[in-house]
Amino acid sequence: MFSKAVLVAFLSLSLSALAAPNHGFGGQQEESCGTAITTVTVTAAPAASSLAAVSTGGSKGSNNASGGGAAGNNASNKGGNNNNKGGNNNNGATVSAAASSSAAASAASSAAASSSTAASASNSGNSSDSGDIQSSLTLDPSVIATGFENNGQDVPAAGQVASLTSSNNFINFCATVPNLPITNGQQIKTGSCNPAPMGIIAATTNMPSAKFTNPKNLDTVPANTNFTISMAIRNLDTGFFVNADENFFSAPQQTGSTGNIQGHSHVVIENIDSLTSTTPTDPTTFAFFKGLNDPAANGVLTATVDGGLPAGTYRLASINTAANHQPALVAIAQHGTLDDMVYFTVSDNATASGGNNAAQGGAAGNAAASSSAAASAASASAAAGKAGQNAQNGQKGQNGQKAQNGQKGAKKGRSVMKRRVQLWE
Repeated sequence: MFSKAVLVAFLSLSLSALAAPNHGFGGQQEESCGTAITTVTVTAAPAASSLAAVSTGGSKGSNNASGGGAAGNNASNKGGNNNNKGGNNNNGATVSAAASSSAAASAASSAAASSSTAASASNSGNSSDSGDIQSSLTLDPSVIATGFENNGQDVPAAGQVASLTSSNNFINFCATVPNLPITNGQQIKTGSCNPAPMGIIAATTNMPSAKFTNPKNLDTVPANTNFTISMAIRNLDTGFFVNADENFFSAPQQTGSTGNIQGHSHVVIENIDSLTSTTPTDPTTFAFFKGLNDPAANGVLTATVDGGLPAGTYRLASINTAANHQPALVAIAQHGTLDDMVYFTVSDNATASGGNNAAQGGAAGNAAASSSAAASAASASAAAGKAGQNAQNGQKGQNGQKAQNGQKGAKKGRSVMKRRVQLWE
């Protein structure tokens, strides 16, 4: 390791430092050690003495085995303490710096979190400001109908009741009937409350209209025989229908590019007592029902009644609706019906009835023919009579002419005789 000469030199330096008078140098040294940041410890190979500590830029402390005494220990301790103090100071500075850095990082993290929250709020606000309000859970001021706040009684009429009013478009109306479930796209037979708005209302120029072309009103069709219902339709964009089990009444009415309601139709046949029946029917009971989901062909919707109907009296009606099966909504209250209804009968002998009608028609035709023949005969007879009369008259005329001629001849003869008598005389 180190030579004996080096060790001796170190020990001499230590002894010289101990022998020097103390003028406060040690205090300065402590301050100096307080600022020392590097400590080097050198250990000599075991000889007569073994320990030397050197501080670069600071005081040296050493335990002298041969008798440095308390002063050596003090110096060494002071130096060591100073070094430790310096180390502690360094460690404290490092810890303080680290703590400050950690605190700064924490503050930065908090600031980042705050910034993120603010950004989120800003994005939410921007989403609303950008016009994307269809996913918002708040009512946009642009769609508030202020007229809903008027109950209508400012213009009273006999029997007129006050309307419900709202300043928020009735968005929470269903909360007023907590005993009812939300419709939620379902067909709930016990009733429900539907929060969906009505939607686009069709203009008067786009109100749907329909007319059955088969069977026609008061027609008779054969019993238990297939027949086809056909209905002419106008101002309804047909072929639009949604899942009736999951989207029933679940969306507003919509219109197409021409303003017509986008929807479809249905036909329903109900049995009634007679053509003159005045008893209201039971809507839960019907003989036939069919949704006409296909687009109209040349303006006509059709449905086949497979197997036909039993003999009886029936009424056939249409139900024209929007895509989500709600009744069609139009711009005015006073308008013609948007649907059609006809009454018809189903007969077991509908064909025979037709034959009888034909027979009756034939009999009537024969009667008419006979009458016509009789008239012709009468006319011929009259003509013949007239001809006979004319002939008779002609004969008479001829006879008269002959008589007249005879008279003329007799007169002429008398004249001749008279002349001859004169000549004889």
